[in-house]
Amino acid sequence: MLKLAILGFLHDRPLHGYELRRHLAALTGHVRPISDGTLYPAIKRLEADGLLVRTAEPGAAAAPRHTLRLTDAGRAALLDRLRAPEDLDVSDENRWFTVLAFLRHLDGEPAAQAAVLRRRLAFLSEPASFFYDGAHPVGAEEVDDPFRRGMLLIARATTTAELDWLRATLAELDRAA
Repeated sequence: MLKLAILGFLHDRPLHGYELRRHLAALTGHVRPISDGTLYPAIKRLEADGLLVRTAEPGAAAAPRHTLRLTDAGRAALLDRLRAPEDLDVSDENRWFTVLAFLRHLDGEPAAQAAVLRRRLAFLSEPASFFYDGAHPVGAEEVDDPFRRGMLLIARATTTAELDWLRATLAELDRAA
């Protein structure tokens, strides 16, 4: 998820490390805060893999600022990941939102965008719950605990809204393809 988000934001434009961290926090920070101890080693790995480059610019006060730019290989890696996200990228809501945040970078590829959305639609169409009675997914109506019922009702409303959006967007992408 972090690699995808870094590549996605750098696809938009070159960023200083601090700016990138702010963008990442806005996208994922409320759920999974990203520390400097996680971010900067990830940047170094991406740089070592040739997916981004870092250039030093004179700093306003003293220390130079480093600007991060996506390489052609980084752009290709991002687009490949968007065309074929991992199963967890489709099933985990936080990872899905990261994919969704950058799926527009497959501009000119409505069929590829639609294929990714169809995978999410298939995942959401399977019966599921946070709670099970044996193999049976438990619905909100079957739960006495008001807090668990709340979880299930919120999840149902969110899923219904997402399914509506997915179907409408797929119709648009199919027309474009």
